[in-house]
Amino acid sequence: MIKQEAIGFHNGYKIWILTLTNSKGMEVKLTNYSGAIMSIKAPDKNGDFADVVLGYDNIDGYINGCSSQGALVGRFANRIGGGKFTLNGVEYPLYKNDGENTLHGGSVGYNKRVWELIAVEYDENSGENHVLFGYTSPDGEENFPGTVAMTVDYCLNEKNTLTLIYDAESDADTVLNLTNHVYFNLGGEGDVLDTEMQIFADKYTPVDSGLIPTGEIADVKGTIFDFTELRPIRNKGIDGYDHNFILRKSNGEELPTAAFARDAKSGRTLTCRTDMPAIQLYTGNGLDGETGRNGKPMEKQTGFCLETQFCPDSPNKPQFPSCVLKAGRTYHHVTSYEFGTDED
Repeated sequence: MIKQEAIGFHNGYKIWILTLTNSKGMEVKLTNYSGAIMSIKAPDKNGDFADVVLGYDNIDGYINGCSSQGALVGRFANRIGGGKFTLNGVEYPLYKNDGENTLHGGSVGYNKRVWELIAVEYDENSGENHVLFGYTSPDGEENFPGTVAMTVDYCLNEKNTLTLIYDAESDADTVLNLTNHVYFNLGGEGDVLDTEMQIFADKYTPVDSGLIPTGEIADVKGTIFDFTELRPIRNKGIDGYDHNFILRKSNGEELPTAAFARDAKSGRTLTCRTDMPAIQLYTGNGLDGETGRNGKPMEKQTGFCLETQFCPDSPNKPQFPSCVLKAGRTYHHVTSYEFGTDED
């Protein structure tokens, strides 16, 4: 079922909070401000529920926050090196909001926009909950070319899976890279460095000091980036991760598995599946004590992100999978997050 509540306005746009629940008691809370995932309550191995994502107590936190909590990000998620790219022979300078680079769309990315609430639907037969958000990004917004019309369908089903379906079209050639920036903590509290992680990738993209890929596509084997087997995130060789992995090609799965995470104490598990070519593991290294839910500070490495995406700086790296959306073509990508336990 879906509970829908209007809580006020922001810059003249109505703000909604939507609460999705399934018959197993799993609950997902969304808002059309930034399309944010505000809360996910999932059971542990004993059937006890806890909120397994970071967030704020109220909408003001999302409006004023600085860490893209649970938000949709774009027009280009992650970084564009040097704050510029060239498309069809035209150079597009961008706003530099990350040193000399552009991060998550620039000065005012989609994480700071009010998305339109297009549809709310609960299917009694399947138990599926659907919430559809939409946003139209005008030509020249943040100096990206083309007017891009986008929708994101959030679907909670009876298998404790939250699926995000991204669709978009542009009236001119552009670059597009959409993802969600939700921070997970499967234990519900504390740091996430003992969370066990497996990433279904044999390659990663090394970066320079500004976290811009060098252009190399390197093997993870024998490095601190080897998550091919389940292991704790904690690694003495690195103070947290903010790195991109090239996912393996599909082995026949309709939606390929990208990553698997497990919290040993609670027994909660998370399986991320996607048809995007890459995934960013970010362990919240930039969290600095910003006040979060229940008035508690969100400290460094108290959440991890699994951002399904095109590779960072791919507009400037032709050797990476192309993020160019041609005029009139359809951008369609799917990412799902399935919550389970060791008892499943």
